[in-house]
Amino acid sequence: MKKIIKNMGADVPSSIVVFLVALPLCLGVALASNAPLFSGIIAGIVGGIVVGAVSKSHLSVSGPAAGLTAIVAASLVVLPSYEAFLVAVVIAGCLQIVLGFARAGVIGDYVPGSVIKGMLAAIGLILILNQFPHLLGDDSHFETDEGGQHEKSGNIFYTFIMAFTNINTSAFIVGGGSLLFYIGWEKFVSKKSGFIKFIPTPLLVVLLGVALNELFKNAAFADPLVGQHLVKIPVAGSSREFFSFFTAPDWATISNKDVWITAVTIALVATLESLLSIEAIDDLDPYQRVTPTNRELKAQGIGNLLSGLVGGLPVTSVIVRSSANVNAGARTKMSTIYHGTLLLLCVAFIPSVLNLIPKSALAAILIFTGYKLAKPSLFKTYYQKGWDQFLPLVITIIAILATDLLKGVLIGIVVGLFFILRSNFKTALLIVNDDNKYLFRFRKDVSFLNKPILKSKLEKIPENAFAIIDVSRADFIDKDVIEVVNDFLIHAHLKGIRVEIKKNPSKKDHLLIDDSKISW
Repeated sequence: MKKIIKNMGADVPSSIVVFLVALPLCLGVALASNAPLFSGIIAGIVGGIVVGAVSKSHLSVSGPAAGLTAIVAASLVVLPSYEAFLVAVVIAGCLQIVLGFARAGVIGDYVPGSVIKGMLAAIGLILILNQFPHLLGDDSHFETDEGGQHEKSGNIFYTFIMAFTNINTSAFIVGGGSLLFYIGWEKFVSKKSGFIKFIPTPLLVVLLGVALNELFKNAAFADPLVGQHLVKIPVAGSSREFFSFFTAPDWATISNKDVWITAVTIALVATLESLLSIEAIDDLDPYQRVTPTNRELKAQGIGNLLSGLVGGLPVTSVIVRSSANVNAGARTKMSTIYHGTLLLLCVAFIPSVLNLIPKSALAAILIFTGYKLAKPSLFKTYYQKGWDQFLPLVITIIAILATDLLKGVLIGIVVGLFFILRSNFKTALLIVNDDNKYLFRFRKDVSFLNKPILKSKLEKIPENAFAIIDVSRADFIDKDVIEVVNDFLIHAHLKGIRVEIKKNPSKKDHLLIDDSKISW
């Protein structure tokens, strides 16, 4: 309790920022999924309160994610009803809990750091491209977290370009003014200390946006923003109507094959996205805390289980909201829980107040967040690290922009693995010769990729030479490589080649090298 009270000064303002960012994103994901709008709000509430409470991640924020929109939209076409889809969400949650107990959380550890940074940078660029039209007043589509959009909005590059052909003056003043204020305030606060540093800039931006729009109502030079240019959430006229927004699963469809296929798909994709997000957010944590991934899978599973039971979309750990949480100065997971509570309270009691917020003001917040994720200095740093780090970063970014988050990351992982194998191929085997003496030194992991060059070099050793095969430093030797070595040992005497083997008896792979076959 003392820790909670101690950190409230940082966590409460941060939760307000995350809440303001999450609200339109929850609605945007629901719209992009062709699901009821309130289902996105439900997922945001469950992701904040339930997942936030069960998870041991300090800064991650969970909610409906754009990475699942295509899966959800396709499932709603195949399944008999939205209620049947909710059954799949519940089953997916149960499967994630099982994966948590099966210790499947290590999957995220195998993703290269350059790919994670590339994923973050790509999301930053997508945010900028996706939100800039809103800054200019093109609100014909809702925003989503990782670039997923409603099918009518088309390609984000096309939307970005076309936004300049139909600029809304009022939205541009609100959005442009908010962005300039954000940049200026951040520079101003960075030089200050004390209470002023605890005032969340995004909150000030939202208040500025609302104030400017209210000013337009009495101004002659601009029209006030209304309708699609403002946040729009369902407004209940009574408590009965509010609870009618919640939907129960149709358990009669549990035997439907498509329900189970959907459940498995959601479980696998949501698991991978959550693990990647957790890895990325831990990397952004200024205190360098590490999230227990198996516990996170259980938390995500419980969240999906409950979200499905009350009519919500699937939830995952979401990078945009999490990075906004980090940038706002959150210290503990209470920020996540507070933001979920704010979602619940506000949509229940003051939805009409929230509907005063201009989307262009929120766009300014997200554009600045996107810039922080894709700073030019990031590319410079990775370029200086070498091509093996720079290319996976860039290719991951391009792949995500060209496809989607999951496919782009998988492409990035393949590229990253290529460079890892390439590096290992070059360093695993050292071959030197001096006059008629040859040294073959195995280092680290010697894979089947090293077999061709090893075989070729062994075959080229001249008659009456002396060869040392030193495997004592190798941690792993592929069976194909061992077969090549043993074959050489058997036939070396035919060319009068003397051979000396150095190996470590404590390593299992080394014992497979049969030096008893050496003939002098």
